[in-house]
Amino acid sequence: MTATKLYTAEQVRALDAAFIQSGTPAQQLMKRAGRAAFDALLARWSEPEEITVYCGSGNNAGDGFVVAALAAARRIPVNVVLVGEVEKLSAEARAAYDFARQEGVVMMPPGPAPSAGVIVDGLLGTGISGEVRPEYRQVIEQINASALPVVALDLPSGLNADTGAECGLAVRAALTVSFIGLKQGLVTGRAPALTGELLFADLSVPAEIYKSLTATAERPEFADLLAALPSREADAHKGSFGHVMVIGGDTGRGGAAIMAAEAAARTGAGLVSLATRPEHVGAALARRPEIMSCGVISGQELEPWLARPSVLVVGPGLGESPWSEQMLQQALATDLPLVLDADALNLIAAGRLWREGARRDNWILTPHPGEAARLLASTTAGVQQDRYAAVRSIQQRYGGAVILKGAGSLVASADAPVQVITAGNPGMASGGMGDVLSGILGALLAQGAPLAQAAALGASLHAHAADLVAAERGQRSLLATDLLDYLGELLGD
Repeated sequence: MTATKLYTAEQVRALDAAFIQSGTPAQQLMKRAGRAAFDALLARWSEPEEITVYCGSGNNAGDGFVVAALAAARRIPVNVVLVGEVEKLSAEARAAYDFARQEGVVMMPPGPAPSAGVIVDGLLGTGISGEVRPEYRQVIEQINASALPVVALDLPSGLNADTGAECGLAVRAALTVSFIGLKQGLVTGRAPALTGELLFADLSVPAEIYKSLTATAERPEFADLLAALPSREADAHKGSFGHVMVIGGDTGRGGAAIMAAEAAARTGAGLVSLATRPEHVGAALARRPEIMSCGVISGQELEPWLARPSVLVVGPGLGESPWSEQMLQQALATDLPLVLDADALNLIAAGRLWREGARRDNWILTPHPGEAARLLASTTAGVQQDRYAAVRSIQQRYGGAVILKGAGSLVASADAPVQVITAGNPGMASGGMGDVLSGILGALLAQGAPLAQAAALGASLHAHAADLVAAERGQRSLLATDLLDYLGELLGD
């Protein structure tokens, strides 16, 4: 089973049940999980001074008991902090508890935090949905305050396995080992800040078990996405690769539109033009003379220019002035494929240029959580509470393809699993990143990439370029325009 498939907690429980019904005892499966986690721990920390395993009352507590037993068998000092009640353990977890006791593992109630070694988190499993209960919250606070490295069993306790939201408080792990099926909540939202290194162990579940379920989401491979971009014929000319027009750059916001246009050029569009406020044309020509820049002061002036491009990118630096509305109105009146970002999305959400219930199948919308909240008449916190539901809702309401930006960007299109882009880094939290993404997306559409594939490839290309920059220069000083020089390296010939 490829780890690119992502599942809900309910689906993973179904996989687990199907595997057990096929003849593998649940106790054996628990031992495999504990062994996988223990091996991963030793691969990262080969000689831990001691191991402290925190266990609740669920089945991942059973995995924790197995880890403790294996550590004791290796003569590694180990203790179990038992937060849950033994009487509430399942039969399999109780057997693992007895196994650990037989190996001489000491069971103790919560007390002072350990001061050395490695912590193993077996407190809470995939079933949590509401707030972490006070007795567990207190222990999680203690674990996080210890500053010791933590190995999370299946997922960090307090993290929602389906949404990636933090249920009030969650364990901050250095390493997470996920079992049987990789949970979709481990790769987006708060999860990237909590999981640390993410490993997957299928516990030898056979491939035919996985075929019984359709994954709700996927982590696409960059090479597979790149294959969606048509190759270039030897006799190609600039007209073969489309014409992207970027529309944006209201007064004082010209840089955003210029960055988007340059990104489109660097991503391989045959022609790139820029429609912006007249005062920004000089800066655009000085920055990148290959871009055909025109100054327009009204929608009426823009209209003749719209006969030339094959794709429109609208929103970078657009603003929300009467000029902005005229620019977007003219773009929406065309049948051209669109990429909408920033204030173009805010104007759509405001309802002045787009009627409720209308849909369009040839555009890519690229909201960050705040813009997504406006599109859904919700809140940013509401969007982040369930990013999967939010991106699907936007796609169903507005059509086309939608990229919900953020850590673990989500890409939704009609009748397909959500694509999760796990590349990228915190250095991308700086101005202009979304403008560069918009230009990339426009260029991919202009070159003939299908809408859904262009959205996923563009988001992945953008994130991988940022990772290359960060690897060379660090994250803290990363600028949006730094990505431009790395796009060609990633795109190849």
